[in-house]
Amino acid sequence: MVTFLVKKFVKDYQNTKDSHVRSAVGRLCGYIGILANVFLFVIKYLIGAIVNSVSIRADAINNLSDACSNIISIVSFHLSNKPADKEHPFGHERTETIASLFVGLIVGYIGIEMARESVNKILHPEAVDFRMVTVLILVISILVKLWMYFYNKKLSKIYDSSLLEATALDSISDVMGTGAVLLSTVLSPLVHWNLDGYMGIIVSCLILYNAYGLIKEVINSLLGEAPDTKIVQELNRTILSDRQVLGVHDLMIHNYGPNRLFANAHVEVDSDQDIFVVHDAIDNIERKVKKEMGIELVLHMDPVKVNDPLTEQYKKQVAKAIKALNVEWNFHDFRIVSGPTHVNLVFDLVIPFSEKRTKEEIKALLKEKIDSDKEVYLVLTIDHPMA
Repeated sequence: MVTFLVKKFVKDYQNTKDSHVRSAVGRLCGYIGILANVFLFVIKYLIGAIVNSVSIRADAINNLSDACSNIISIVSFHLSNKPADKEHPFGHERTETIASLFVGLIVGYIGIEMARESVNKILHPEAVDFRMVTVLILVISILVKLWMYFYNKKLSKIYDSSLLEATALDSISDVMGTGAVLLSTVLSPLVHWNLDGYMGIIVSCLILYNAYGLIKEVINSLLGEAPDTKIVQELNRTILSDRQVLGVHDLMIHNYGPNRLFANAHVEVDSDQDIFVVHDAIDNIERKVKKEMGIELVLHMDPVKVNDPLTEQYKKQVAKAIKALNVEWNFHDFRIVSGPTHVNLVFDLVIPFSEKRTKEEIKALLKEKIDSDKEVYLVLTIDHPMA
């Protein structure tokens, strides 16, 4: 049904990378979500009040919070579609991420309130009036939430939307929560023990867990996560496909939204090549990445000596020293400055974030494994892998 509505109401829906299309699909899902969640809130809260069930009323309030989240999503998708301006030169697509944070906070607050009310129900239990209509409504709720989960999950993958993914996760946690309430409603009369408050605690824990996961994901995104491995690999392949490029390193990707990716990298080129020829090749690479991947790429040229015997000799020694240490290190931008009595080995050393040794300790380990008739000095720049 939702796929049919997307095809009917979203113009050019097949252009999944277009920000206008993503915004329209997100808003459409938001409107559908509001209708579904308000419907569930009304029928569940009424039956919860009638049969005096705190877990059913709590589950109903959770549906109301979901409707509020849908409203935030609609506003977010609208704002994220705004073009870049003077105050926000990288666009507004991170609005979606900020909206996800608000959704997480709302869900977390609801979970805390539900837990408080459920504890009170355990301490002061009241009889629950069992009715078959209650079971029917809860089953309907589970089916509706499963439907919402599947269409949000499907569209989140098609249109690369973290907010639709968050909505899908929220829906499946609601399925588990409502399932717990249904179990309580059916079992309480059979075991002659009011399980209502206990199931309310289970529901609230599921909601709090979902809120925690969502908030954690949003915070990681705002702080800056490691880039997607597939994007890094594709970028490296594209850059290295040009014969002028001998190597690539220091690749950094900055994410300002699904369609607002910026990247910069250093490329090693032959220092003997015509600089205009190399510059032309780099321009072409940047344009190709923009056209094929939609990424604004800026490349920095690092000229290196090719086929210089002395440089190659020391480069091989450094590589051998790293291999002998059996560590996950790598290096790039290697060059030498050689004089009558000493030689400077200048390079960037890439080490894992988990490496505990200091820069001076690392230099000492490498230096003792390098054989030379001159005094060797290591001029290191310490880097960390970006992916």
